[in-house]
Formats: sequence, structure tokens, C-alpha cells
Amino acid sequence: MTTAQTTANGISITYEDKGPKDAPAILLVMGLGGQLTLWPDEFVDALSAHGFRTIRYDNRDVGLSTRFEAAGVPNIKWMVVKSIFGLPVRPAYTLADMAADGMALLDHLGIARAHIVGASMGGMIAQHIAARYPGRTLSLTSVMSTTGNRRLPRAQKEAMQVLANRPMSGDPEDMIAYSVRAARVIGSPGYPAAEERLQRRVRADFERGFYPQGVARQMAAIVADGDRRSLLKSVKAPTLVIHGEDDPLVPIAGGRDTAEHIAGARLLTIPGMGHDLPLALVDTLADAIAGHAKETAAVAA
Repeated sequence: MTTAQTTANGISITYEDKGPKDAPAILLVMGLGGQLTLWPDEFVDALSAHGFRTIRYDNRDVGLSTRFEAAGVPNIKWMVVKSIFGLPVRPAYTLADMAADGMALLDHLGIARAHIVGASMGGMIAQHIAARYPGRTLSLTSVMSTTGNRRLPRAQKEAMQVLANRPMSGDPEDMIAYSVRAARVIGSPGYPAAEERLQRRVRADFERGFYPQGVARQMAAIVADGDRRSLLKSVKAPTLVIHGEDDPLVPIAGGRDTAEHIAGARLLTIPGMGHDLPLALVDTLADAIAGHAKETAAVAA
């Protein structure tokens, strides 16, 4: 596996590239505040075992990629209010900008077309890629994501509360404990993470690239993006929508709405899965994504 950093779309992007250079490529796009490490190594290995080249990367404003410190920290509550009343919302950057980052990374790697897989906010970015860059999208897989439709059910109260009550002390141990608690609240009730593994992962991510200010700016991009249903109607790539039936943060209605607004999309729901990628489901998820990508290739041939 190659870990590297490059300048693409005018920013620095840190990425990991695994698999033969001539294998079909899968671009993995992570969600809000998530570093590339949130794609489990076992999941990447499983995709590689299916014969794919996998590229995972830190989005802008997270991990080791460019941080937009000069943009300041937005007032998310005020932005939400403005968006509800149809007033203009001006984020530091948009989800379309983040989609362009992914395409610029593929340009750097010399990859003309790829299978696009996104989780949560990464699913929203992947939706933009499929809609805006149809010639470069072999297939789309949108995981635990949604359409931006305001009429859909909101996150469960406990999930919203834990995300809204990030400790302000700045103490590393407080933040690590909080992150473990948040992961438990939004995670898969049917597949709880082993405590030692969860603690180790959270601590490693904290030490690698903890940057909460970037999360606020990414959230601002989500708020500004609004409703994507009309955009999704333009997606032509074969699409698989995967969603946990017990997701407390993005209820399953978001996955259903996504599938309903992309022509020909297939919906795979998984009992017991919440808003994470549990180790116990790595093979299930990798098999579904790889099968979708291979089926797409077979049809195209």
C-alpha cells in the first residue's frame, strides 16, 4: 500500500493507493470529519482480494489534507435557519468542490474512470461525482447517505445530542473518551465494536490528525448543498445504495429516498447496521460493492 500526498485541485490531498495499477479502481470517499482510516484496513483488503485497486483519501479540512483555517468556523445553527427560509448560505467550499478534489486525485493517479463509493457525507460527494462526471464514473455506491430532502426523518435524539455536545476543554483524554462514546451511540447495535479495537482506532485517529474546526466547515457544505433529488435524477451510472436498518444518525428513509431518485438503483438494507462500518460486516459490504462493480463491468462489456 502506498501512502502519499499530492497537490490536486489546488489543495494538498493525502491518500493511500493499494492494488495493481492496471486493476479496476475504486475511489473511497469518507464522511463528515472522517479520516481515510475510517475505511477499515480489512475492508480495503477485502476489495483488493476481489481484484480491485483501492484509493482512500483524506477529504479537504480533515486528517492530513489541506486545512481551511483562514475561512474561520461557521455558525451552523444560523446557516440552517437561513437555508430553511431560502436565504443564501455561503460555505467556505461546497460538496461539488469536494467532488472535484476526488476527480483531481484520480487525474494525478492517471485513472480515467473509477467505481465511486462514498459513506455518509462521502455518499453525498459520490452522488455529485456521478452526476457531474458521468464519463468518469463506472458505478456508484452510496452507503448510509441521503438526498438532503428536508421531509425525511431526522436523526434520533441521542445521536443528535452526542454530536452536539463535544467537550470544549481541549483535553486529549476528554476528546478521546467523547469520540468513543459518540462512536458507540451512532454505531451498529447489532455489531458493536470490541472496546480495545475502538479505543485503539480513536486514539490513533486523534494522534494522526484531529481537527474539529474542519468538521464545522464540512457541515456548512452539507447545509448549503440542500436537496439533491433533482441532481440524482441525472445520475446514469449503475447505482447500489447500502443502508443500515438501525442507523440512528441517518435513518434508513434516507437510503430509500436515494434509491428512489436514481433510475435503476438497487437498495441493500442490512439489519443491525448503524452509522459505521463494523468489522463483522466487512465481507458483506465488500462482497456487495465488488459484486456491483463486476456486474457493471460485465454489462458494459
